[in-house]
Amino acid sequence: MEKREIESLVNHFLTEDMEIETDKITEEARLREDLGLDSLDFVDIVVVVERTFGFKIKPEEMGNVLTVKDFYNYIDAKVNA
Repeated sequence: MEKREIESLVNHFLTEDMEIETDKITEEARLREDLGLDSLDFVDIVVVVERTFGFKIKPEEMGNVLTVKDFYNYIDAKVNA
Protein backbone atom coordinates (compact mmCIF):
# COMPACT_ATOMS: atom_id res chain seq x y z
CA MET A 1 0.00 0.00 0.00
CA GLU A 2 1.36 3.39 -0.95
CA LYS A 3 2.00 6.04 1.67
CA ARG A 4 -0.49 8.46 0.07
CA GLU A 5 -3.24 5.85 0.36
CA ILE A 6 -2.36 5.31 4.03
CA GLU A 7 -2.46 9.06 4.65
CA SER A 8 -5.81 9.35 2.91
CA LEU A 9 -7.34 6.50 4.93
CA VAL A 10 -5.98 7.87 8.21
CA ASN A 11 -7.25 11.36 7.44
CA HIS A 12 -10.64 9.94 6.50
CA PHE A 13 -11.15 8.10 9.78
CA LEU A 14 -9.79 11.02 11.81
CA THR A 15 -12.40 13.30 10.23
CA GLU A 16 -15.28 10.82 10.04
CA ASP A 17 -14.85 8.63 13.13
CA MET A 18 -13.02 11.02 15.44
CA GLU A 19 -14.86 14.11 14.16
CA ILE A 20 -11.69 16.19 13.77
CA GLU A 21 -11.85 19.18 11.45
CA THR A 22 -9.90 18.56 8.24
CA ASP A 23 -7.84 21.73 8.55
CA LYS A 24 -6.50 20.60 11.94
CA ILE A 25 -5.00 17.42 10.47
CA THR A 26 -1.45 18.28 9.51
CA GLU A 27 1.69 16.17 9.70
CA GLU A 28 2.93 18.29 12.61
CA ALA A 29 -0.32 18.08 14.59
CA ARG A 30 0.10 16.28 17.90
CA LEU A 31 -2.52 13.59 18.42
CA ARG A 32 -3.30 14.43 22.04
CA GLU A 33 -2.50 18.09 22.40
CA ASP A 34 -3.57 19.49 19.01
CA LEU A 35 -6.27 17.04 17.93
CA GLY A 36 -7.61 16.40 21.42
CA LEU A 37 -7.53 12.61 21.24
CA ASP A 38 -7.81 10.87 24.60
CA SER A 39 -7.38 7.29 25.76
CA LEU A 40 -10.93 6.34 24.74
CA ASP A 41 -10.31 7.74 21.26
CA PHE A 42 -7.19 5.58 21.01
CA VAL A 43 -9.30 2.49 21.72
CA ASP A 44 -11.49 3.46 18.76
CA ILE A 45 -8.40 4.09 16.64
CA VAL A 46 -7.09 0.60 17.43
CA VAL A 47 -10.35 -0.92 16.17
CA VAL A 48 -10.35 1.19 12.99
CA VAL A 49 -6.69 0.44 12.24
CA GLU A 50 -7.24 -3.30 12.72
CA ARG A 51 -10.28 -3.22 10.44
CA THR A 52 -8.74 -0.94 7.79
CA PHE A 53 -5.12 -2.09 7.68
CA GLY A 54 -5.33 -5.64 9.00
CA PHE A 55 -2.87 -5.57 11.89
CA LYS A 56 -3.10 -5.16 15.65
CA ILE A 57 -1.57 -2.17 17.37
CA LYS A 58 0.63 -3.02 20.33
CA PRO A 59 0.33 -0.33 23.02
CA GLU A 60 4.07 -0.32 23.68
CA GLU A 61 4.72 0.53 20.02
CA MET A 62 2.53 3.61 20.20
CA GLY A 63 4.74 5.31 22.80
CA ASN A 64 6.73 7.16 20.13
CA VAL A 65 3.71 8.06 18.02
CA LEU A 66 3.09 11.66 18.97
CA THR A 67 2.17 13.42 15.72
CA VAL A 68 0.02 12.63 12.72
CA LYS A 69 3.21 12.10 10.69
CA ASP A 70 4.45 9.59 13.29
CA PHE A 71 1.12 7.79 12.96
CA TYR A 72 1.39 7.67 9.15
CA ASN A 73 4.93 6.31 9.43
CA TYR A 74 3.95 3.73 12.05
CA ILE A 75 1.14 2.37 9.87
CA ASP A 76 3.34 2.46 6.75
CA ALA A 77 6.04 0.45 8.53
CA LYS A 78 3.54 -2.17 9.71
CA VAL A 79 1.63 -2.49 6.43
CA ASN A 80 4.70 -2.56 4.20
CA ALA A 81 6.97 -4.64 6.44
